[in-house]
Amino acid sequence: MTALARPHRPLFAIALRLTAVICLSVMFITVRLASERGVHVVESLFYRQALALPVVALWLMSAGGLATVHTKRIGVHASRMAIGLTGMCLNFLSYILLPPAEAATIGFTMPIFGTILSAVILREATGWHRWGAVALGFVGVLVMIRPDAGHFPIHGVAVAIAGALVTASVSLVLRELGRTEPAGVVVFWFTTLSMIPLGLAMPFVAKNHDLMTWGLLLMIGLFGGIAQLCLTAALRWGPVSVVLPMDYSAIIWTTLLGVAIGENWPLATTWIGAALIVASGLYIAWREHLRARRPVVSSAVPPRG
Repeated sequence: MTALARPHRPLFAIALRLTAVICLSVMFITVRLASERGVHVVESLFYRQALALPVVALWLMSAGGLATVHTKRIGVHASRMAIGLTGMCLNFLSYILLPPAEAATIGFTMPIFGTILSAVILREATGWHRWGAVALGFVGVLVMIRPDAGHFPIHGVAVAIAGALVTASVSLVLRELGRTEPAGVVVFWFTTLSMIPLGLAMPFVAKNHDLMTWGLLLMIGLFGGIAQLCLTAALRWGPVSVVLPMDYSAIIWTTLLGVAIGENWPLATTWIGAALIVASGLYIAWREHLRARRPVVSSAVPPRG
């Protein structure tokens, strides 16, 4: 019997996750605005990570100091960095190439690709329920982009789908790292190691910017860092099944922010496709929740935190 159990505060966890989603929406819109002012995507990535480092460092200091980031799995962390940085780059580009609402909606296909990768790579049993949800999600993508209508640049759609696929791949690496590494260690090494390739690339793309553009770059790093901490903290106070639905509110925030910066209101097909994709993702999450509960045979198990 444990002396102390982590408190279960679902409303606080939901608030943290919602804060993270709003911050991410602001970050992605800011990346789009920065690109319109001549900022290269590598610059946005560099400042996103560099300005998040102090936030991560403060977090680590409050949780036991830098000694807690010691790891014997630096190779796995390097792989996570390479895949994660590629996914972040593709996601940034998707918001540059597509209207914000459509970029956010395609990003919601990540759980769909996660299901496929888990079945193909990890050989996890995947029943017809989840395969049906995968099919529904892809129908939603087709309804939204309507390839025959030419509403959106096909290369932008391809980048957004690739971003969702790579981000889903990150979840497989994180699952492996999570067996031995706390969340703070994973975040620290991802942020720190990513500065190596980004720092090497910066001399080839860096430019002088005006004060407004520097302010946008500061916002990218600030809101990205806050989102990263809130995403992690939310899972300390509530299970994934409780906080995950908040992620889908991004379609609301990105749409409103997009309209605020002069983007058109999304087409009706975007909303229909988004509904199908969100339904697919939520159903996959629900099936995962049911699978996770099956081994539990005692009602005395403490709440998940």
